[in-house]
Amino acid sequence: MEEIFSYFTLANILWVAVGVLAGIYIGAIPGLSVTMAASLLIGMTFDWDTGSALALMMGVYMGGVYGGSRAAILLNIPGAPAAVATTFDGYPLAKKGEAGKAIAVSTIISVLGGLVGLVILLAAAPAVGKLALGFGPKDYFLLVVMGLFLVGSLGGKSMAKGMFTAAMGLMLAVVGTDPITGLGRFTFGNTNMRSGISYITVMIGVFGIGEALMQLQHREEPIVKQKLNSVRPPRSTLKKLIPLGIRSAIIGTIVGALPGAGGDIAALLSYDVAKRTTKEPEVPFGEGAFEGVVAPEAANNAAVGGALIPMLTLGIPGDSVTAIMMGALTVHGVRCGPMIMSSQPWLFYTLAWMLAVACVFLLIFGMSGIRVFAKLVEVPREILMPLIIVISIVGSYAITNNVMDVIWTVVFGIVGYLLKYYGFPVAPLVLGLILGPNLELNFRRAMISAGGAAGLVKDIFTSPVSLVLVVILGMLVVSQVKIAQGSAASGQKK
Repeated sequence: MEEIFSYFTLANILWVAVGVLAGIYIGAIPGLSVTMAASLLIGMTFDWDTGSALALMMGVYMGGVYGGSRAAILLNIPGAPAAVATTFDGYPLAKKGEAGKAIAVSTIISVLGGLVGLVILLAAAPAVGKLALGFGPKDYFLLVVMGLFLVGSLGGKSMAKGMFTAAMGLMLAVVGTDPITGLGRFTFGNTNMRSGISYITVMIGVFGIGEALMQLQHREEPIVKQKLNSVRPPRSTLKKLIPLGIRSAIIGTIVGALPGAGGDIAALLSYDVAKRTTKEPEVPFGEGAFEGVVAPEAANNAAVGGALIPMLTLGIPGDSVTAIMMGALTVHGVRCGPMIMSSQPWLFYTLAWMLAVACVFLLIFGMSGIRVFAKLVEVPREILMPLIIVISIVGSYAITNNVMDVIWTVVFGIVGYLLKYYGFPVAPLVLGLILGPNLELNFRRAMISAGGAAGLVKDIFTSPVSLVLVVILGMLVVSQVKIAQGSAASGQKK
């Protein structure tokens, strides 16, 4: 216990605050991901003491996950993959003049999600860690397939269009080096293509440049004035939204605890569940429902606590940021794994209190400056949109300092514009590209371990975990068919 309190110092608390503040602004800039920030911090904090290094990283982690919602709400550009689902209702709220309240709701619910993730981390880390350990390649394959079926909810009024753009994303995901054999695929002899197409560049292109081109097309339309007299949501609204936030946070923590799943899948899954379970929302989902902001924001921030569970209990990183944190801990002579609770309990509780402090500073920094941020929507389109295009190009170049990323960003910006112009949703495209590598890799691993297709089918139907996932997947398929039929019926009535 003395070692735990030795890290609870004013200096470390201040480092958490600095990390949260930096993370919010890093997360809000397309292309500057939390993973990139965390990787840079390893070199910067190499000669720091362990507590200060962890404090800064934990602050950047929590702040960066939340920061992606700012650009998602204000500009329809998710600052991070975990904020893709936030654009569905966050940006429509901004177009209605409710950007201030949308940011305030996302801040409060993000803090709630972080705290729920912390409570589950403290209470159920060993149990959830064992659950994650029970997942094999076939189970991760089924989980990713479930994620792909969410396009029924993301595809707007046409499930067919959503499936089409998701298939485009899956096709783009196979470009590059084969993960099993190491051979090039669809590279056409170009060495720059061997690294594949980054989903971040595609996301910046379709959401950033594509949206800017759409807005420039409608530059004559009047700018919506934001309602900034009171940005704090009424208590009655929060009282109604908090139960949904807690449910979404629980989903986010569990999904976040599955290695490789991450906050993006957690946010999309929570949005889909909220859309199915919310009875009579004041505004339909996709048209500016606060519930559509609450579900993904609670889930992606709760996934932070979830991702720490397998890292600490199993020595397996929950996502890319915790993988970097494990590397930083190794540099400082600390090894994560099943024995950590008995050999180094101070690390578990140190990260827990740092996460709690990060939530406090997230509320403070998140609620400040909302009126200034919301005014961004009122900047004339002929000034704001070219600026967004420039920021998008700079952000894409900052990923790997490669001109090829800039080219892809511009190309997919044009593709995103054309898709939006003809009524195709762009979110499934990014979703397919994000999930594609996991889908392929886990499917091929499962096939190899099972000795072929027949063995894989046998393994799936003899594993309790896989059987549960198959049942859920079957229910999801049935519900998606109903959604498609309902959309078709409404289209015929019109």
